[in-house]
Amino acid sequence: MHPPSTSLDASDRFSVLLIDDEPKIRAAIRDALASDDVEMFEADTGAAGLTRAETRRPDLVLLDLGLPDMEGIDVARALRRWSSAPIIVLTARHSDDETVRLLDAGADDYITKPFSLSELRARVRAQLRRARMPRVPGGDAPVRVGELEIDLARRLVSRGGTAVHLTPTEWSLLETLLRHADRPLTHRHLFRAVWGNSYGDAPHYLRVYVAHLRRKLEDDPYAPRLIITEPGVGYRLTLGDSRGLADAGDV
Repeated sequence: MHPPSTSLDASDRFSVLLIDDEPKIRAAIRDALASDDVEMFEADTGAAGLTRAETRRPDLVLLDLGLPDMEGIDVARALRRWSSAPIIVLTARHSDDETVRLLDAGADDYITKPFSLSELRARVRAQLRRARMPRVPGGDAPVRVGELEIDLARRLVSRGGTAVHLTPTEWSLLETLLRHADRPLTHRHLFRAVWGNSYGDAPHYLRVYVAHLRRKLEDDPYAPRLIITEPGVGYRLTLGDSRGLADAGDV
């Protein structure tokens, strides 16, 4: 399965707000995104970040959790009261429960420190592409990833021109993942979307049905490139691929 291009159109120029109190990290991220022709705004506190977000209206927010004046999750919630811009959280904390809380509070993605700057660039590009798409990726047009074609409007899936049969539950799970492409979805989010409630063993149910989808859609279900596991969190359907990028170093 060959992923689509991860690059943005050369004519596009996006604005990114970075809220982080560490000057060295801000400088490294600023340099990394400069090659993507991104206009950067910066803030070193949560309050300053919220003010800059309101005045500058960025296309994307990079939000550090360890801010000196307020919790990053509170910044994310405040942004979500009025902004739909993607939020990527930068965190040095490794708690799965906290990651789930962040995603449920409105964050679109997260990356754990230390992180590769090339991975951060890829995550930023993926979120900017997703924000530019209609609410359903591709609108009424089929979504294509390599030889796989998913047509939400007609509820059809094919691989290499051959129809793939999905059960209603498998289809509902795939549709939910695709509607939030390139975003990690928590077990609770997926379970509610597919089964209509949050009761039951969500990780077990999802593990079973994700395995079914991978067998039908992936070139190698044991090395998936379409439906990715987010350990301790949930799953992500990715339409791009961060591999093969030149590494700009680690932060």
